[in-house]
Amino acid sequence: MPSSSLLVNRRFLPYFITQFCGAFNDNVFKNVLLLLVAFTSQDMLPISSNLFINIAAGLFILPYFLFSASAGILADHYEKSQFIRWVKLSEILIMALGAVAFITHSFGTLLGVLFLMGTQSAFFGPVKYALLPQHLTKPEIVPGNALVETGTFLAIFLGTIGAGMIAPLPSAEWIAAGCVVFIALLGYLSSRWIPDAPANHSHYVFQWQPITHTKQTLQVVKRDPLIKRTILTISWFWFLGAAYLTQFPNFTRQYLLGNETAVSFLLALFSVGIALGSLAYDKLSHHRVELGSVPISAALISLWGYLFATQIPSQLPVLYEFSDFVIYRPLWPTFAYLFLLGISGGLFIVPLYALLQQRSRVNERAQVIAALNIYNALFMVGSAILGIVTLSVIGLSIPQLFAILAIINALITLWLLYQYPVHVVRLAIWLLCRLLYRVRTHNVANIPESGGALIVCNHVSYMDALLLSAASPRLIRFVMEEDYANFPIIRHFLRRAGVIPINATRSQSIRQAFQAVEQALDEGELVCIFPEGRLTSDGEIHSFMRGTDIILQRSTAPVIPVAIRGLWGTYFSRHLGRACKGIPKRWWSKVDVVVGTPIAAGQANNTILREQVRQLRGSKR
Repeated sequence: MPSSSLLVNRRFLPYFITQFCGAFNDNVFKNVLLLLVAFTSQDMLPISSNLFINIAAGLFILPYFLFSASAGILADHYEKSQFIRWVKLSEILIMALGAVAFITHSFGTLLGVLFLMGTQSAFFGPVKYALLPQHLTKPEIVPGNALVETGTFLAIFLGTIGAGMIAPLPSAEWIAAGCVVFIALLGYLSSRWIPDAPANHSHYVFQWQPITHTKQTLQVVKRDPLIKRTILTISWFWFLGAAYLTQFPNFTRQYLLGNETAVSFLLALFSVGIALGSLAYDKLSHHRVELGSVPISAALISLWGYLFATQIPSQLPVLYEFSDFVIYRPLWPTFAYLFLLGISGGLFIVPLYALLQQRSRVNERAQVIAALNIYNALFMVGSAILGIVTLSVIGLSIPQLFAILAIINALITLWLLYQYPVHVVRLAIWLLCRLLYRVRTHNVANIPESGGALIVCNHVSYMDALLLSAASPRLIRFVMEEDYANFPIIRHFLRRAGVIPINATRSQSIRQAFQAVEQALDEGELVCIFPEGRLTSDGEIHSFMRGTDIILQRSTAPVIPVAIRGLWGTYFSRHLGRACKGIPKRWWSKVDVVVGTPIAAGQANNTILREQVRQLRGSKR
């Protein structure tokens, strides 16, 4: 479903408005407070502005560590829409206290309110993401998450713009007080329209045991290495985000010589960039979780982050007016790097959140999100500590801190490349296929979302496996001729990709390959074989080898016939006697990947499968 359709659907719209209001309110409150601190005389503050800002950041995220586990257990065991309404009622009370603190200029109370806001957000976080898969279908998960991230960072954008407009006004405290209470009320009213999301354990009796709950929640995550790795990666994103957002006020004032409105402009550039990156991911991925984009996005974050930190103009005039700040040309590259940094962040985060929701068990999803919030809290507290140590203890500058973050992120990128090499290459293959051919896929939904299945396909060119890999929403393990699978340059990568080598002249190799195929199917993986055993020499579909029948007899997995058409006559086919002969003469050919209806293993044999593939291919070679 297109993301625009979700925005007019009651399954999503009230929820979207509710989470948007919460994020907007958080940012109005936090940014008005930070701006007042950054541009208030030092004599009026109990501590230095740098220390106050970093303590404020730490206090806001500390409750995520303290209360997230209990919040996750509650969200998994109670009806979620009512749970959200209780959380939004508490927000009204907290914002009322914050309004009083603004009006009375009580900076100590404002720090306390920040802690309470963090507590309210800690209880909202698990139910916020756990509710989505209950109201959305699986194809809607990626666009739904893209809209949530877009809404969150647009709320940051509007909240920072609003804070920048409020902070310079003579009655800033009164205006901020009225605004945060009004938005809290609006968020509660929208939550009343969220449809019911039934509990997974309706008879559960909750007991307040935060330490036990935290241990239990973290244990849930440890059972699945992919979930834990995803959580750590998301937490690193929030480490970076917290570092940037916290330091922007002082960075703008000290190094760009801008005022409060200029701070809001930079925060807005960053937030709008993330929002656009989130929407762009949904469009580029065709609503699929594509983990190969994560290391690439991480590399872009390092690139733009380092340029943003190191390419600041050395001499700047004092830009008193916002219009002067925006039109001052030497600052435009800085603005561009920050905007591109935000876009890269949006591309980075959406597939990770979608994967976490899809991978989690239904009855543990909120606890997994709670564990994410705990790790987020640890990383964000670490971010605040890093800010205090580097800026207040060591005495580095804020641009130097940003450069250090970019370098550390480059190391994280290398780690991600090591974790997801197959996914990165798969994405590169998809891009390559789109450049070389006009690829159309048909009935890809016939490939099951989970469970083992054997794919049987005609063999037209050396690009066949690449096209199938790019077209499939899941990773495919290919049975490959042993000589190719053991080619020195790519042998290690092919092993990581799960390629199953086979040598038709050695009985031992054949037995090992059949055992590997059987095991992979039993473990719920997709396996593809080209039963002709070689590239077609005339574009027609030749007889299937006897080994296909043996595999079918030994496996209970369904068989999916697939046909590739349109590749005969291209450079990588044997239309000139052998592949890759001469100079390529056909570019951007129309190629179709057609997926047939799955056939039960007991009902499939070579004759039936060959006829199925032939019919799927039709007359087009």
